[in-house]
Amino acid sequence: MSDTDLFDLMDDWGPEKIVCVSDRRTGMRGVLVIDNTARGMGKGGTRMSATLTVGEVARLARTMTWKWAAVDLFYGGAKAGILGDPRRADKEAVLRAFARALADEVPAEYVFGLDMGLAEADAAIFVDELRSRGVATGLPRALGGTPYDQLGITGYGVAEAAQAVAADIDLPLVGARVVIQGFGAVGAAAAARLSELGARVVGVSNALGTLADPDGLDVAALTADRVVAGDEALRAAAGAGGLQHVDAALDLDCDILVPAARQDVIDADVAARTSARLVVEGANLPTSDDARRILHDRGVAVVPDFIANAGGIIAAAYSMDARTSAFVVDTAEVFATVSEKLRANAVEVLARSRRTGATTRQAALDMAQARVLAAMELRGQCPAAAVSRVGAA
Repeated sequence: MSDTDLFDLMDDWGPEKIVCVSDRRTGMRGVLVIDNTARGMGKGGTRMSATLTVGEVARLARTMTWKWAAVDLFYGGAKAGILGDPRRADKEAVLRAFARALADEVPAEYVFGLDMGLAEADAAIFVDELRSRGVATGLPRALGGTPYDQLGITGYGVAEAAQAVAADIDLPLVGARVVIQGFGAVGAAAAARLSELGARVVGVSNALGTLADPDGLDVAALTADRVVAGDEALRAAAGAGGLQHVDAALDLDCDILVPAARQDVIDADVAARTSARLVVEGANLPTSDDARRILHDRGVAVVPDFIANAGGIIAAAYSMDARTSAFVVDTAEVFATVSEKLRANAVEVLARSRRTGATTRQAALDMAQARVLAAMELRGQCPAAAVSRVGAA
C-alpha cells in the first residue's frame, strides 16, 4: 500500500498511528492501527489472515473506537493483524516475530487480543515472547486469563441482544427460526445460547458449506463435535447428502439471521430477498451500506456489529484489569454485565432509529461518536470539522 493510500485512511477521528512491521527470517508481515485514544489507550483484537490488508485493519480499528464508546467503557479503538495463513506450520515463529516487532508499542500503547485466526494458545505465545502477562488478554485459564472464546462470551452477547430486540419487535423467540452464517467461536456460542432460549436453529455454515434442517438442528451435538473436529463437524453431520453451498445460509428461510463470519457478506441483493425479520451482526462489518438501507426500508430490524458483538470487549475490559493480578476474573460477573449492557444498548439503538428515521447503525454511531467527541473536546483534540460532522462514519 502506498503512502498516499495510508494518508487516505486518516480523518478527523484517526488513525493516530499506523505501524507496519516485517521480519526477514520468518516472512512475517503485520500491522498495528491505533485509531482514537481520546477515551483511553487503544485496545482491540489481533487477527491473522491470508488476505489481510492495512485498510481492513484500519476499518476494524475504527469499529473498535465506536464499540468501546457504545458500551461506555474507557478504552480507545485499535486493531492489529498479521498477513498469513493461520494454519501455517511456522505460525508460532511468526507470532513471536510479530510480538518482538511491536515491543515498543506493547503493552504501553496496545495489548494483544483475540480475533479471527488466533486462539487462547496464541495469546500465551505473545506472553511468553515478551515475558509479561500484561501484553495480552484472552489467555488460557491456566495462565490466569479469561478465555472468552472458549467460554463463548461474544456469542452469548449476540444471543442476548437478539432476544431483547426480538421482544421489542414482537417476534416470539421461542420457536423462531434462526440461521447462523459462520459457525466459528462466535456463531457456535450464539447458536448454543439461542437454543437455550427456545429458538430453533435451522441452518449453520462455515468455510466448508451450509448445513440446514427446517425442523431444527441438534445444536448441542454440533457444538460438541466442533470442539473435536473443527469445521469438519458440519460435513460429518451432513452425511451422504453433503453440505449445501457455503453461501446458501444467507438464503434459508428464517426469522433471525446472524452473520457471524466475515465482513461484507450481506449485500444489496441478499438484503432485498432475505426472509429474516431480524438481523443480528455477530461479525464485524458484515453488511454493506446499501444493504443496511434496504433492510431499514423493508422494516427489518438490524442490531449493528459494534452493539451486538461487544461481549468480547466487555470480557477484555475485565481481563485488562486482571492481567497482572493473582486473582482470576469472576466469569459470572462478566456474563451478567454482557447481558445487561448489550440488551439495553440494542433496544436503545432501535428506539433511536425509530425516532430519527436513521438506520440502526447510524443511530448507534451517533451515540458512540457523541461520547468520543466529548472526550476529544475536553482534551483539546477536536478540529472544527469533526464538531460539524458528528453522525458521519
